[in-house]
Amino acid sequence: MRNRKSPGRKITRAGGASTAASRSIRARVAAVARNLWWTWNHDAQRLFAALDPALWEASSHNPIHTLARLTPARLAALEADAAFLTLLATCEAGLADYTSAGTWFERTARGAARKTLVAYFCAEFALHECVQQYAGGLGVLAGDHLKSASDLGVPLVGVGLLYRCGYYRQSFAPDGATRVAYPQYDFSELPIEDTRRTVSVPIARRKVVAKIWRAQIGRTPLYLLDTDIPANKPADRRITRQLYGGDQHTRIQQEIILGVGGVLALEGLKLPVTVFHLNEGHAAFSALERLRALRKAGVGYDQAVETVRRSTVFTTHTPVPAGHDRFPTRVLARYLGAQMDVISAPGDRVGWLGLGREDPSDRREEFCMTVLALRLSDRRNGVSKLHGQVSREMWRRLFGKRDATRVPIGHVTNGVHSQTWLAPEMAPLYDKYLKPRWVGAGPADDWWRRAARIPPAELWAARRLLRRNLVRFARQRLIAQAQRRSASLAELIAAEQALDENALTIGFARRFATYKRAPLIFRDRKRLAAILNHATQPVQLIFAGKAHPKDEGGQAFAQQVYRHARGAGFAGRVAVIEDYDVQVGRMLTSGCDVWLNNPVRPLEACGTSGMKPPLHGGLNCSILDGWWPEAYDGANGWAIGGRQFSVGAAQDRFDANAIYELLEREIVPLFYERDRAGTPRKWARVMARSMATVCAAFSSHRMVADYVRGYYLPGGRAGRTAPGRDDT
Repeated sequence: MRNRKSPGRKITRAGGASTAASRSIRARVAAVARNLWWTWNHDAQRLFAALDPALWEASSHNPIHTLARLTPARLAALEADAAFLTLLATCEAGLADYTSAGTWFERTARGAARKTLVAYFCAEFALHECVQQYAGGLGVLAGDHLKSASDLGVPLVGVGLLYRCGYYRQSFAPDGATRVAYPQYDFSELPIEDTRRTVSVPIARRKVVAKIWRAQIGRTPLYLLDTDIPANKPADRRITRQLYGGDQHTRIQQEIILGVGGVLALEGLKLPVTVFHLNEGHAAFSALERLRALRKAGVGYDQAVETVRRSTVFTTHTPVPAGHDRFPTRVLARYLGAQMDVISAPGDRVGWLGLGREDPSDRREEFCMTVLALRLSDRRNGVSKLHGQVSREMWRRLFGKRDATRVPIGHVTNGVHSQTWLAPEMAPLYDKYLKPRWVGAGPADDWWRRAARIPPAELWAARRLLRRNLVRFARQRLIAQAQRRSASLAELIAAEQALDENALTIGFARRFATYKRAPLIFRDRKRLAAILNHATQPVQLIFAGKAHPKDEGGQAFAQQVYRHARGAGFAGRVAVIEDYDVQVGRMLTSGCDVWLNNPVRPLEACGTSGMKPPLHGGLNCSILDGWWPEAYDGANGWAIGGRQFSVGAAQDRFDANAIYELLEREIVPLFYERDRAGTPRKWARVMARSMATVCAAFSSHRMVADYVRGYYLPGGRAGRTAPGRDDT
């Protein structure tokens, strides 16, 4: 008798097929999600949002977290969704096309240059808001550097730390005091991968084990070291717990893991690095570790130092002496003496500790990480033209130069990764008038030179859309903030009605360091209130930013701004967004009409936030500090002040008055001068000028190419001729 299949078996088989198909969808989406190329691809972001919009938003836009929580029913629905499958196929093809396309480096590198491999060390990397491994501008710059290296095809790997609690999450108490919270992240739910490799790092007289994780950023891998693993004692597990957290002892151990551990990890991964780029002094121990290995292998001191120098690039970001990491020499001796004493030549009374002092023989001088990096690098740079000048003046004594122009520190002005910061709402205008070819682009490609072709009415329509998006985003955040404070019904209604979609919107979002003077615009509150509440030409301000938890001055500034925002004359016109991160930065830099920047000159090494609004037709109003002196041409934005005072109060008074005068006499009238169709044509001309003069010149493509030509290729030649561990 023939055995017939029962209906129950049919159902089971159909269910099994559906489950297999769902797994296939999950695996395909995960493959796209594991390459952070998606962080600058709008189609991929739409794909992840389509998985489950509520989960996507709740997860800080984390595709791995979202995928892990999809129900079988939702996966089955996606399998049957033709539009979703088409979008998934588009993203898969886009990623494949991107990784296989020819690149600028392949087109331009010749001969031995193709053997260059750069290791880029940094204490923080801002890749996306779902990977909270950054504190501010240094991390944002590092993330953009890796993305442009990928786009340009530059052979480069990143090296950093993976922090279990990241940087702190910020909220405000009812009185404006900062509340600090440190969440613990589950690394298995981040778009990173466990390499299954570890490295043993000597610290003092013990070994600390660090797990090596990898984040793939397009073509560029980033290796992150994590000590929070069972193989370590509890105290050692805490080393990589918080970014910039803990005391002096935690900080030096973190920097040993980053520098020494980073070099050992690269060796363990068998990566033939030819150039070591130290992005700020936190990673300076990498040069010391390389020097130690050469000396242990029998290389003479002078030759070993020269070998390390010739293949090391050092970028300094700090324009004030107090901002550089310094440690008592006894602390250095405690944590590094056991392994680094081999560096010193026999009979050398100064020893290796002298490498970190401006005066090597002064045993009372603290060990400075920047001094160590400057001594053990052959190519050094500041991050803007002005910062290069400041750095040369600051380090004259170290290099024994009376004339600062003879100090061997150059500059490479920072830039931003355009696609990461470009709002998707701008895509139709870009495609129609600028015609960018992102894949395979080179540093000289400048779509924005065509910005004047964009009809003013269409450019203005895009600006209005982006401003509306920002206002809606700000209201949602303000409502959530009010709810966390158990606010009254009246406060919740006020949050829902805050800001005006049509008002001139000024943004200020950055680290709340005191020199950046976040509260400056409130110096004359009566005058500011009159500007903001004008009957026919209203203005509004949106602030966001964090100060380090131990920066009492910065925390006080944040509290001042928060209190002003809730005060008479400002409520509804001034908003403060909590927990500044990459997402908040994207929303503000795309949605604001004017970007305000008022640091004390020359304390802003570069600053990159102001480079992002011009991608969207936004305009800068800034002190001539950092990058702005190189960009400002008198027709693409505004310069604040111009005089410098020796007394801080006088400087604040002068600069605040300059801001008010610019607003009253130039910025506000120009914004509200409209033609019969409601388009501010003169304003639109400044918008187009801003796009044309800023976007290409201050892109991270241009920045990375500057490093390749002036720093990496010369250093790579030195690295290839230098003796390594295997042949000494």
